[in-house]
Amino acid sequence: MKKITTSKITQTAMLSAVALVLSYIEMSLPDLPFVLPGMKLGLSNIATMFALSAVSLPCALVVCLVKAVFALLMRGFTAFLMSLCGGVLSVLMMYLVMKLKSVGYVGIGVSGAFMHNLGQILVAFAFTDSTVFAYFSVLGLASVATGMVTALAVYIILPKVLAIGLYKD
Repeated sequence: MKKITTSKITQTAMLSAVALVLSYIEMSLPDLPFVLPGMKLGLSNIATMFALSAVSLPCALVVCLVKAVFALLMRGFTAFLMSLCGGVLSVLMMYLVMKLKSVGYVGIGVSGAFMHNLGQILVAFAFTDSTVFAYFSVLGLASVATGMVTALAVYIILPKVLAIGLYKD
């Protein structure tokens, strides 16, 4: 078992804080008239993907848990479940896709966004009925765009942060 270092704890805390700030910013943005209910850019997923890329799988899972608790406090239990299930599925899928080595940031980001939406739909199904799966086709398409936004942000930010040496053990 790997030793948990102060550096990893600090990195996880910093990325969790970044995720919360991005979540709050996104929550504060007005809904756009052409965006369907429940659709968001998923800006906080930038921190999660960054955590997975620069730190570790456990770090990314902790960031997901922190984001889910924030959703619980701000929007209630259903939002918590959607955030947690979507986040965990997303992180696990991105981790598996990263292991492929031949897949770039866009593939990682889109697969993560797709699985995040799937997790949220599964939670919605648990509270409603199978009609929510009709909405998944729309969310599936949206995950391509949102995953690309996340991937582009990580592609731009990650090398710059790694270059200044913040994420070394």
